[in-house]
Amino acid sequence: MTRLPAPMINFIATIAVAYVLLVAAVYTFQRNLLYLPDRGVPDLEEGGVPDMRAVSLSTSDGLTLLAWYKEAAPGQPTLVYFSGNAGHIGHRGSKARHYLDAGMGVLLVGYRGYGSNPGSPSEEGLYADGGAALDFLAAAGVAPAQTVLYGESIGTGVAVHLAAEQAAMAPLGAVVLESPYASIADVAAKHYPFLPVRWLVKDRFESAAKIARVRAPVFVFHGEKDRTIPIRTARELFAAAVEPKESLWIAGGYHNDLYDFDAPAAVIAFLRRWFGAPPGSGSND
Repeated sequence: MTRLPAPMINFIATIAVAYVLLVAAVYTFQRNLLYLPDRGVPDLEEGGVPDMRAVSLSTSDGLTLLAWYKEAAPGQPTLVYFSGNAGHIGHRGSKARHYLDAGMGVLLVGYRGYGSNPGSPSEEGLYADGGAALDFLAAAGVAPAQTVLYGESIGTGVAVHLAAEQAAMAPLGAVVLESPYASIADVAAKHYPFLPVRWLVKDRFESAAKIARVRAPVFVFHGEKDRTIPIRTARELFAAAVEPKESLWIAGGYHNDLYDFDAPAAVIAFLRRWFGAPPGSGSND
């Protein structure tokens, strides 16, 4: 058997060591790649929602988190908004504005480690933050049937998890998922095909395995040109959901521009079908 020349063996060994070091680095620092918080302090005026107010959420593991809240008009639902992985709640004020103007309540959930909030984000941590949001609404007298969980990107995993858990108690009013995924491991495999990421991912957010337990109307919308979360994985999630469910696949949409395609009108129309319009609005759609 012919032996490889020493320089070739050394080259292969160097490549192998470099690959192992890369895998180790990705595993160690994966949460720095997944979560991209803005540590600035959110401002209601700058966020375009001066009619909301700052409130505190108390998590099961002892953190106190800043959130923004405004009550719903009589008979209208309250959206619990779980953001994507970047920025902070101040960057979602313009999105919340659509639902506030429609008479709906909104609770913008500030995650741990985002904005001025203490702690560091993780899958279990974000679930705890979401649980604190539901506890807050319960204490405020908002019934589960009047509660809508709205997830954006990574926040869809939080919304699906909580909705699945809540189904065993009192089902929620609805679930809205903007740019969702079947699992974070699936998304990571798309971005890092040269790494064994399915084995490396700590925060997996396995939404497709949970969504069949959700007992609430589900609305999914996603851009067909999304390069961050492929529409394939969103369709897989939607297929796993049980009826009643609706979808909107936006032909020209990418990941962060769906509101440029009048997505809020579609969300509001969906919610109107289940909750009706505010009294005196003159519209039921």
